[in-house]
Order: sequence, then structure tokens, then C-alpha cells
Amino acid sequence: MLLFDLLGCTIGNFKENYMKFINVILALALALFSITAFAQAVNINTASVKELEALKGIGPAKAAAIVNYREENGPFSSVDDLVKVPGIKDKSLDKLLAANKDMLTAGEPEAAKVPVSSSAPAMPSASKTPEVPKAPEMPSASKTPEVPKAPAMPKVPEVPKVPVESPKQ
Repeated sequence: MLLFDLLGCTIGNFKENYMKFINVILALALALFSITAFAQAVNINTASVKELEALKGIGPAKAAAIVNYREENGPFSSVDDLVKVPGIKDKSLDKLLAANKDMLTAGEPEAAKVPVSSSAPAMPSASKTPEVPKAPEMPSASKTPEVPKAPAMPKVPEVPKVPVESPKQ
């Protein structure tokens, strides 16, 4: 009873309070994992305008300028190459990197799309789908032999007639 008094609940509502506590813990865990999932680094060589706009310090104009520069001049070799984009100077790049610490990368576009693994087994060559074998032919059904007729029953011999004597009187 001391435990229930410390928790401020009675035996009747203990289960309800326990379930509320579990729900709060699960909600906090979900929020923590959601924040972690959304806080992934942005590759400036593959990011879209919308992905770049999500970063602190980059608006629609700068995001569009970064994508246009990348399309015209090829991929960036490092994040520091952003100073080559019109409208981004050294100071604005420093502010951008400070606001988005470890959020910007300049990885290779191909490496981001297709992982290369030397230990992966080779894929078999694509071949034509094998044809389904034809069903075997059934032997020709010959006429079912006829059941032999039952032999004729032998005639039962006639019983000889015995003269019947009339009774004597």
C-alpha cells in the first residue's frame, strides 16, 4: 500500500496510470528516433532544391543557384566548392557550415546511388524462361475386353417317376 500511496494512485487506477506511463515513454522514444532519422546529412551533389531548402541558412534562391551551378559545372569535389556558386561568399559559407554542422557532404553521386561490393555473388545471366514440357501421351485406349459369358448350367436330370400305388383298402 505504501507504493500506491507514493505513486498517488489506488489499486483500481494503478493499471490506468501504468499504461499512461508506458505511452509517454513510447512517445518520447518515437520522437527521439524521428529526430535522428530526419537529421541525416545532405549530399550537395544529389540533393534537390527542396532538400537544400530544408537546411538552415539556405532559401529557395540559394538552393536553386546550387542546383543550377551543379547541373552546369558538374559535381562539387568538396563542401568548400559552394563558394563558386553565385551569391555564396566565404562568410556566408562559414555561417552555413556552422548552422548545419556535419549536415553537408559532397559525396560522389554514383556512390550514393549504387553501392559497390566485391564480396557480392555474381548475378546469373538473364536467360530465356524454360518451356513447360508437354504432357506425356496416354497409350491409346483399346476396347475393353468383354466379360466372358457365364457357362450354361447343366440340365438337372429328371427325377424318375415312381409309380404310386393306390392305398389298399
